[in-house]
Amino acid sequence: MSFLTAVLLGLIQGVAEFLPVSSSGHLAIAENLLNMSGASEVPEFFDVLLHLGTLIAVFAAYWGDIRDMVTEFFCGVRDLARHTTPSPVPPARRLILLIIVGTLPLALVLPIKDLVEGLSSNMYFVGGALIGTGFLLFASDRVKKGNKTARSARLLDAFLVGVAQAVATCPGVSRSGTTITAGCFVGFERKFAVRYSFLMSIPAILGANILSLKDAIGTVIWSEVPVYLAGVAVSAVVGYACIRLLKMIADKGRFGAFAYYCWVVGAATLLLTVIRN
Repeated sequence: MSFLTAVLLGLIQGVAEFLPVSSSGHLAIAENLLNMSGASEVPEFFDVLLHLGTLIAVFAAYWGDIRDMVTEFFCGVRDLARHTTPSPVPPARRLILLIIVGTLPLALVLPIKDLVEGLSSNMYFVGGALIGTGFLLFASDRVKKGNKTARSARLLDAFLVGVAQAVATCPGVSRSGTTITAGCFVGFERKFAVRYSFLMSIPAILGANILSLKDAIGTVIWSEVPVYLAGVAVSAVVGYACIRLLKMIADKGRFGAFAYYCWVVGAATLLLTVIRN
């Protein structure tokens, strides 16, 4: 792999992982409609490292929250042992529980993982999913602003956002866009909806990569590790910038531009598919 290729893939990973335009949908379009054979094929170990880069971006953007949650986890274990759990529970401790509950629906996807991945070859589905993502983003701009935070969000709210994350495993459905929109619909404060979406991505990304790590280790080309690390650095820096951008956009309720983009790309995908068939 060349240095330029690694940097380009890092750039794509950093942008697509966080902006609400569906990276899986774009890879499927490149593979099936633009005849870019192998567009979705990245060496497994490098793919794991790229996701590590975006995790670094999340940790950098939300280090204060992550630090507080780690501290409260150990304090919570101590309080349970001593039967001294405070009331109300500290927000960072509640946030841990909300993230756990929000991650649970992903388990429902595991039995149909192959079926979901197979949808990437169905351009009618991908195009329709992109258009649907556009409508979700458009609606999120117009939903009444909520006021729920880690202090007041219900477990049911977290579970519903988690269901949205599970649905977003389908190609063409944006994970960030869908989970942030779901957060807005259940009444989350916009800043908290973005914060919860990205913090909830940590166990999702870690889990997916742990499952693939065993096979990925066998694909390592050790002479190319320095090149891989360049891609990781780019994905981390670009991912951090995209998180900051999305936080600003969501707070102002301006997902419209992404909605129009998804509509155009989705409609073009359907039109090209009809023409080709």
